[in-house]
Amino acid sequence: MSRRWPRERNKAAQPKPARGGPAERSGAVERSGNGKQRTARPVQEAIRLLALPLALALGFLLLVFLFQRRLVYFPSLAPVATGARVAAAVDELQIPTADGLSLGAWLVRSRAPTTTATVVVFNGNAGDRSLRMPLAEALSEEGYAVLLFDYRGYGGNPGRPSERGLMRDAQAVRRYLVEERGADPRRLVYFGESLGTGVAIALAAEHSPAALVLRSPFPSLAALGRTHYPWLPVSLLLRDRFDSIGRIGAIPSPLLVIAGERDGIVPAKLSRRLYDAAPGPKRWVEIPGADHNDWELLAGERLVGATVAFLAEHGL
Repeated sequence: MSRRWPRERNKAAQPKPARGGPAERSGAVERSGNGKQRTARPVQEAIRLLALPLALALGFLLLVFLFQRRLVYFPSLAPVATGARVAAAVDELQIPTADGLSLGAWLVRSRAPTTTATVVVFNGNAGDRSLRMPLAEALSEEGYAVLLFDYRGYGGNPGRPSERGLMRDAQAVRRYLVEERGADPRRLVYFGESLGTGVAIALAAEHSPAALVLRSPFPSLAALGRTHYPWLPVSLLLRDRFDSIGRIGAIPSPLLVIAGERDGIVPAKLSRRLYDAAPGPKRWVEIPGADHNDWELLAGERLVGATVAFLAEHGL
């Protein structure tokens, strides 16, 4: 009869693993204080390695979110010189807003015997109304009255700029012209430049002008932001959106879009995208070789000529 070994002795007879084997040398096996082995967690190691760059990235995004308006608005903080020092035919104005601010403005009177229409200029994101005086004077020579004003936070005005704030400013300016100055709302023209095109379009969606002129417009601030910061989640971070392409389809006013062929801030293709979404009647003018801040796009002969011809075509 065969003998059976006791279980304990059979277990003891099993060969012991060699010390320093592949598992121990690789670090995949660790020993706890009581001598038991436990498996390391590679996922935790990876998280520890990624924690610092992830924290830095999130911190950067938080800073962008908190200070983004400093990347959008570049106001000149100093008060603007008096209109009399800039041009002779200027009325100094203070326009009250619905939330209790007062905006400095100039009404440049027409130099023609009769005023054809009143053009309201919505500035871009930098400078103040004095930089738009050459445009106002050129249009004044053609028989138009021109209102130049500064947004809140610009040109010594109180307040801080934001999309909602600029919209309130635009509403205040229109209300002042119609109710205080007796301007005919059927003969108001909105002229927006760059960021101001978003303001002009938003106002036009509420109160249609006789004509809408947009210089270097963009579909939305998100679309423009993605052009310059393709590595940022711009749509998620933006507080001010200026969704012009979402509004332009509801505006029946005649539309003139002027773009610069070499515009490095608002590429012409973005302006064209907005133009294509507009219902019309409309006209596209692209100025060859012009960059965003070139004279040709500020008050150049082609820009002024195209604007005057377009307005005259529509009885203004």
